[in-house]
Amino acid sequence: MAENSEQLQQKALLAHERFCGVYGCPVKFFHTLDPISELVSSLLSHRTKNADSSRAFRNLRQQFPTWEQVLQAPLAEVENAITAATWPEQKVPRLQAVLKEVLARNSGSFDLSFLQELTVPEAQSWLEQLPGVEPKTSAAVLLFSNLRMPAMPVDSHHHRVAQRLGLLPDKIGPGPAHAILQALLPTDWDVQQVYDHHEVFMFHGQRCCFFQNPDCHRCVVLDICPYGQQRMAKLKRL
Repeated sequence: MAENSEQLQQKALLAHERFCGVYGCPVKFFHTLDPISELVSSLLSHRTKNADSSRAFRNLRQQFPTWEQVLQAPLAEVENAITAATWPEQKVPRLQAVLKEVLARNSGSFDLSFLQELTVPEAQSWLEQLPGVEPKTSAAVLLFSNLRMPAMPVDSHHHRVAQRLGLLPDKIGPGPAHAILQALLPTDWDVQQVYDHHEVFMFHGQRCCFFQNPDCHRCVVLDICPYGQQRMAKLKRL
């Protein structure tokens, strides 16, 4: 029998509580960037390991101290600066297109602090009108930057854990999953709680609920995880 929205929220909150018990909450914010810097950092991070995308971002800032310089520089020079990121040849044109569009839509300014005056859905909508900006990126900009707005990014680890727990339909991808999972969070949660929720689900995906051969036997939510229970039952039959 399918669980209703109240039951799904209860399950999400129970998982949150248990994951916090394992991984520790509150989780310290990993950095504080202004919104345009977080936007660029998030675009560089697509399909790239965190350490590599961080290196690409640092190199970019060292070689081009202003966003105007990034926008005006030859593609090859910017590409050379971000070679640590995957597919730099694809990311540079998109990055410059985003910077150009920000200026066009924001009166010639890279200052995105005005987003804090909007609701989370309004701010995400503004960001997602930029070239290549999807829900994960818009949520990351709002949550991870110094805006500190309670939008919740859903990365591949978070998505996998939520799907196996039955919080998401089987065929829902990470993009559409954002609205579903955000709706399961209490409306009175503050930024730290939303950040903790994303981080501990991500940690669990990285450290236990692996894409291949998850460690279901030591999972703290096995009793509420349909995927884990089915997998363990199958392993017992072998």
